[in-house]
Amino acid sequence: MTDDKDVLRDVWFGRIPTCFTLYQDEITEREAEPYYLLLPRISYLTLVTDKVKKHFQKVMRQEEVSEIWFEYEGTPLKWHYPIGLLFDLHASNTALPWSITVHFKNFPEKDLLHCHSKDVIEAHFMACIKEADALKHKSQVINEMQKKDHKQLWMGLQNDKFEQFWAINRKLMEYPPEDNGFRYIPFRIYQATTERPFIQKLFRPIASGGQLHTLEDLLKDVCPSAIAPEDGEQKTQVMIHGIEPMLETPIQWLSEHMSYPDNFLHISIIPRPTD
Repeated sequence: MTDDKDVLRDVWFGRIPTCFTLYQDEITEREAEPYYLLLPRISYLTLVTDKVKKHFQKVMRQEEVSEIWFEYEGTPLKWHYPIGLLFDLHASNTALPWSITVHFKNFPEKDLLHCHSKDVIEAHFMACIKEADALKHKSQVINEMQKKDHKQLWMGLQNDKFEQFWAINRKLMEYPPEDNGFRYIPFRIYQATTERPFIQKLFRPIASGGQLHTLEDLLKDVCPSAIAPEDGEQKTQVMIHGIEPMLETPIQWLSEHMSYPDNFLHISIIPRPTD
């Protein structure tokens, strides 16, 4: 991969100032103060909110505490989506800090997966990495790694250790020079205005003529309404990690530098602010 380490570092250390408040109907022994946290964009809510859980449990009656879950403006937040994706999809045009509501009751079974331990997050994370490598290298790179390498990827994410994670992850971002890129690009496109979870299909980074495919090429193929609305007026934004990348950016470069730790490009299509 091309060595734009500053980009990798900026992506890794992206943070979202967040204010957690307890849902008003939760029964408490005393008033629950809000809890403020800088959330890492690349991580998962259930991985970085132990302190939040402890903070609110202190004021709760223990018999009232069951599985914790989070919600923003009425939308349950999927813990298995990276935090940065959740923010881009649901809250990117709102004032900071991001205001998240904490619940300990009435778990929304239809909307959320249960997460009873960190092992569940690790299993999800590794499944995504394996799927991404199946697309990029026919699983050859991940299968050649040792168990300790897999563990190092997970521990790097869990403990927020950039160098530890990238020492292994860079192998997943390499490809033979003669290929000019990955076999297929691991990506998922999410639309704020649809019930469909996400769009995912096979897309090669290199056209048959040898030229590099761009973000625009990907969107034209997979989600044309995002860049060419029917009435000609651009009503959406294309967001990755809180920024709008230029549409002419090669998709191979984006995959190497702007993927989340799970090795997927998570692309949000959101309504453009009207003001």
